[in-house]
Amino acid sequence: MQDSKSNRNCNGSKHRKTGRDVAVKVIDKLRFPTKQESQLRNEVAILQSLRHLGIVNLECMFETPEKVFVVMEKLHGDMLEMILSSEKGRLPERLTKFLITQILAALRHLHFKNIVHCDLKPENVLLASAEPFPQVKLCDFGFARIIGEKSFRRSVVGTPAYLAPEVLLNQGYNRSLDMWSVGVIMYVSLSGTFPFNEDEDINDQIHNAAFMYPPNPWKQISPDAIDLINNLLQVKMRKRYSVDKSLSHSWLQDYQTWLDLRELESKLGERYITHESDDSRWQAFAHDQQLPYPAHLVAPPTTEEDEEEGGAEDADMQGLTERVSIL
Repeated sequence: MQDSKSNRNCNGSKHRKTGRDVAVKVIDKLRFPTKQESQLRNEVAILQSLRHLGIVNLECMFETPEKVFVVMEKLHGDMLEMILSSEKGRLPERLTKFLITQILAALRHLHFKNIVHCDLKPENVLLASAEPFPQVKLCDFGFARIIGEKSFRRSVVGTPAYLAPEVLLNQGYNRSLDMWSVGVIMYVSLSGTFPFNEDEDINDQIHNAAFMYPPNPWKQISPDAIDLINNLLQVKMRKRYSVDKSLSHSWLQDYQTWLDLRELESKLGERYITHESDDSRWQAFAHDQQLPYPAHLVAPPTTEEDEEEGGAEDADMQGLTERVSIL
């Protein structure tokens, strides 16, 4: 591989055989003998078990006595850069719906495998292209944990501004931790600001709508968007929306969003966000509302091979559990 410019905490390089751009994470074992190395090994163990278009792809890992090198696919910036560089310093609802649905689709895959990301934030949502409506992928799995559906963990994880109250209060947390982070990401994307002040009690702030949603910009944002944020930023974990409940929310059940996502899937040649069972519903909706329905987005019939693939999703969980060290 040949070194090129650095990108975030990775070095940008080219794969010699294929000429493909890759990102290389390098950890100096002599300078960071414990925490960073164990986080990197945890990330590798998690990523080795994951193959999903919404999750950054691990190419390979190798090490010398002094250093660990992890080679991943190279992407083009992140969601935070997209928000900061946008005209108003925040993203329109249509684009936010498009990005949030992709994040939720990747989380559905993770949570199905009992993996909790634990450090979701816009910087960890990478863009696969510079297009206005890009494919996005989750990255940075150094804090990720395997947590069963009814299990809890207590280890220290994540970035404070995006962390749920149960983590900040050192209580047990589960997969709903990621859902709180999605609520914060959605708030940041739509407003360009954080929802909370660190110095004040989160409970007090959440119950103060005038503080949480000042007229500028929230008066211009749909009540449905605010409703979904409120259901994600629930202090009580059992009340917080799950991935499936969020995806079913009226704000994301939107014809234009569905068209945008189908357009992306048709470009990529793979269906991994939307499901063909919804096609007839949206076709009927378009017909009833006298809206155009693109002919090229009609899905091909499902093959037997596709059905077999779905049943084998959790086959590699045991090996993964053994590889991930308890941090």
